Amino acid sequence: MGFQQGLSGLNAASVQLDTIGNNVANANTVGFKSSRTEFADLYGNSLYGITATTPGIGTQVQAVTQNMGNGNLDSTGRSLDLAINNAGFFIMGLPNGTQAYTRNGQFQVNSQGYLVNTAGNFVQGWTANASGSVSQGPVGNLQLTTTSIAPHATTKLSMPVQLNSNQKTPTGVPINNPADPTSYNWPNTVQVFDSLGNPHQMVFYYSLTSSAATGNTWTVNAYVDGKPTTAGAGASFNLNFDTSGNLTGFTPVPITFTTTPVNGSAIPQTVTVDFANSVQNNQQFGTLSPQIQDGTAPGTLQGVNISANGMIQASFSNSQTKTIGQVALSTFVNPQGLQDIGGNMWVQTGNSGSPTVNNPGAGNAGTLSSGQVEDSNVNLTNELVNMITAQRYYQANAQTIKTQDTLIQTLLNI
Repeated sequence: MGFQQGLSGLNAASVQLDTIGNNVANANTVGFKSSRTEFADLYGNSLYGITATTPGIGTQVQAVTQNMGNGNLDSTGRSLDLAINNAGFFIMGLPNGTQAYTRNGQFQVNSQGYLVNTAGNFVQGWTANASGSVSQGPVGNLQLTTTSIAPHATTKLSMPVQLNSNQKTPTGVPINNPADPTSYNWPNTVQVFDSLGNPHQMVFYYSLTSSAATGNTWTVNAYVDGKPTTAGAGASFNLNFDTSGNLTGFTPVPITFTTTPVNGSAIPQTVTVDFANSVQNNQQFGTLSPQIQDGTAPGTLQGVNISANGMIQASFSNSQTKTIGQVALSTFVNPQGLQDIGGNMWVQTGNSGSPTVNNPGAGNAGTLSSGQVEDSNVNLTNELVNMITAQRYYQANAQTIKTQDTLIQTLLNI
């Protein structure tokens, strides 16, 4: 039995060295999980079992088990590089229509606009609809085809202002000519957009109309590109303040104008202006925050960012953002039961259990870190020490065979 014992030890040591060599070779492979060789002893059985004086007949490799622990995160600066914090796997669509799973988040966009890995396999997730909402039905290939965003005409404007109460009624003619500075106390300007995305300057001229024991009244005239507008049913509207300087009794005013010259955009255009939260006190004139208007110029794609919960947001040259999809993650009851198919990917087996699909951060799935990748979890120092141990193990088993051969030779020489 000495030959069989030594031979089994040599075979086991050879597999262990192969495992260690594979770990060392992939020490710099993104998302790689190290493995270890697990051994079991062998005993010869008879009809009556194993006697107390029967030695074992060697060893066998019982399993090569992967360590699914997380590796360190390494910053790359690429927005499409992703790392998973804690549990979960990226879902990859293979060319044969099946799915595989990976921890390697080195992604890119192919010529058709799909998010893929370096092997061309498709990252799975949910694509947003035209309004930017994501419906988490069955996962599919993520396509990032949005390259521009259409303009949107301004229809609403929220603009709280601060008016200086330490003012006198202007001496000039009621505002009909913006060039006459004696006809108003203060102007402020906001940019609005027409239906083609062209910018226009909307200027509001504020004139202190009356001061009374119940508060002050200001008259406001609006001009667009230097041309008068209509405000509600007239040319102007009023802002009334109480004795505490708070705006009272104001409802949003529709301001209508026509672009001059006519540029092909939709005319006339109406912008509903709200001065809610405006105040009047003994401070300098100013526009308060937040100033919000819903119009935009056309925009071209500037970049793509992926948030911790997997939301993919495109950013455009007009400072707008749009959600275009969401990356999905899968978790398993027993991730060590996954079968390695190479290329940093695994497939489901009966031992792993069925995948549970979630958006990052939901359920047992970890969150994502954009601009980072997960390093291999190989501990190179440990592997080199294990290599020395495996080498000595191999040499010792070879010595067992040599010793057995010497004993047999002695017998033959009797």
